Amino acid sequence: MRELSLHILDIVQNSIEAGASEVILEINEDPDSDLFEMIIRDNGRGMTPEMVQGVTDPFVTTRTTRKVGLGIPLFHSAAEQAGGDLVVDSEVGKGTTIRANFSHKHIDRAPLGDMVGTILALLGSNPRMELVYRHRYKDKEFEFRTEDIRETLEDIEISHPMILGWIRNHLQDGLAEIYGGERE
Repeated sequence: MRELSLHILDIVQNSIEAGASEVILEINEDPDSDLFEMIIRDNGRGMTPEMVQGVTDPFVTTRTTRKVGLGIPLFHSAAEQAGGDLVVDSEVGKGTTIRANFSHKHIDRAPLGDMVGTILALLGSNPRMELVYRHRYKDKEFEFRTEDIRETLEDIEISHPMILGWIRNHLQDGLAEIYGGERE
């Protein structure tokens, strides 16, 4: 995948398929410390220790429609190619955490990509999901929580086009504020 945001889209969709009702997505960037970290936590059904051990192998999958699962192996490969690694922690019945680290300055690190579009796609197709998106850049932080929006919406679905339009603007403004004109 050409952008890291596409890996996020894939992993969060896996979380939802695993029964997750809440996903916490954190991105931590500090170019001065050469840090680029992505953490995806869910409260889905989790994986057995055996599954966790083999999850970076494309031929180890829970899918029943095909015998190959490429999402985590490709994400793992992207992290390794950029001087980092990928760690999966999971417990059956409690959920899964995937942590990918990259060298921020590494020439082979894919760009983050369209996080706004990724979040909108996730919310548009999974309107009942609770999402926390926390993005840190150097010493600034932006946080978006669907729970906060639902409190205001009352009976309107979060996937309503007008609400998604507002979310788009809110995310764009929040990311512009933490980047302050700097962007990869």
